[in-house]
Amino acid sequence: MTSRRALVVEDERTINDALADRLRAEGYTVDQAFDGPSAVDIATATHPDVVLLDVMLPGFDGLEVCRRIQADRPVPVLMLTARDDEADLLVGLGVGADDYLTKPFSMREVVARVSALLRRVERAAALANERPAALEVGGVRIDPGTRRTTVAGESVHLTPTEFDLLLCLAREPGQVLSRERLLREVWDWGDSWGSPSASRTVDSHVKALRSKVGPSRIRTVHGVGYALEEQP
Repeated sequence: MTSRRALVVEDERTINDALADRLRAEGYTVDQAFDGPSAVDIATATHPDVVLLDVMLPGFDGLEVCRRIQADRPVPVLMLTARDDEADLLVGLGVGADDYLTKPFSMREVVARVSALLRRVERAAALANERPAALEVGGVRIDPGTRRTTVAGESVHLTPTEFDLLLCLAREPGQVLSRERLLREVWDWGDSWGSPSASRTVDSHVKALRSKVGPSRIRTVHGVGYALEEQP
């Protein structure tokens, strides 16, 4: 089996080396970058399967790195941030990040998040090959085969995570899906390594998704979860 390739982008060498060493121990081929421009150059040259990306970087920040990498070719990105302000997290998700971790974090959780991201990519590719039928709920059309979404006939660009989240909700329209279920089915998180930030991860992605498909289309049941409404 070909080794998965990871790019670690972090300006603090101690953290960068620790992440790289742990991923290499897990069987990954790892490239390292310590500033924004070199991160984009390395990503362009090596085509990583996954990127671990710090937000605060010299040269230009991780958000700009994410924009440029995603413009070249879609790749799962795990953002690493010392800040947990919701506005910052939504900006990160908006430029194409699939997930985020707030420092300090455990290496075990990093490896688990990276593995989950890659499993989701494989699952999406397998689903596309099956050519499943498109779904339409409340004016939102989701095509799992082409991974395209339209709202009232207008094309909407969703990140891979946003698409998977919307598809999960659309399979049971009107039904409230718990955060725990969404974490299992969309993020592929196992019960044994969930973190205190788990619920916030779901909430942040739902908020970003609402901004694209319309706030009235996703109903919140406080303390439980979310539902995609059949009539927005």
